[in-house]
Amino acid sequence: MKVEVLASVMHEEPDALIHRMGLDSDAVIINQCDRLDYEEKEVSGHRIRFYSFPDRGVGRSRNEAILRAEGDICLFSDGDLVYRPGYAEAVAAEFVQNPDADMILFNVIVEESRKTYHITERKKVHWYNCGRYGAVSFAVRRESLLRSGVTFSLLFGGGARYGSGEDSLFLKAFIDEGYIVYTAPVTIAEEKAGESTWFEGYNEKFFRDKGVLYRHLYGRLDMIMALRFLLVHRGTLCAEVPVRQAFRWMKAGDESLRL
Repeated sequence: MKVEVLASVMHEEPDALIHRMGLDSDAVIINQCDRLDYEEKEVSGHRIRFYSFPDRGVGRSRNEAILRAEGDICLFSDGDLVYRPGYAEAVAAEFVQNPDADMILFNVIVEESRKTYHITERKKVHWYNCGRYGAVSFAVRRESLLRSGVTFSLLFGGGARYGSGEDSLFLKAFIDEGYIVYTAPVTIAEEKAGESTWFEGYNEKFFRDKGVLYRHLYGRLDMIMALRFLLVHRGTLCAEVPVRQAFRWMKAGDESLRL
């Protein structure tokens, strides 16, 4: 069972990126930069394909990687991840142990202020609790993904109109299509956070964008889920903005879709 990393990066060079990320599997790298180029490298018997495009948007670059994927298991990634030794074998082992799983979500260590989940057990993921997981936790059977027809939104995520949420929409759409998603209490990588290209703090735009996202995710339950989201994360999200104001902004984002 071949695991292939599908990474969305910006302004990178192949050798430095491969070394920094600790890649030890096949990979498709989509490099958002100012040129059109292709390089292929063999590293420790693994095929690394490095595509450079002048286009922008994390959803667009992830979709480009999906189109070029050849592995049995696609493991989504970003350029700020450092993988643990043996990550590919650990991912493959979970799929062998759980043949019913179309997708499995793994732990990736992030800064405490940005932490939205920590997996401690193997369990099924449902539509109502899928919003907490980032794309870098996703490992999916390529055949299931292609059969589902699910792709990443071009409206949400870094470089798009709305700042984030492409991963939540992708995961929910996959579940809605009837595919089975499980969690695994296995840590495969750590995020080495740098300066974000889109995140400017928990400000009005952040909460308005979240309101739009929740409308797409939850329909008529959006404001109930929005309030739950704010209360659960009020220690970080609402450290400077009161919960009531953040909720007003989320509601305003939701209502902008109804005009």
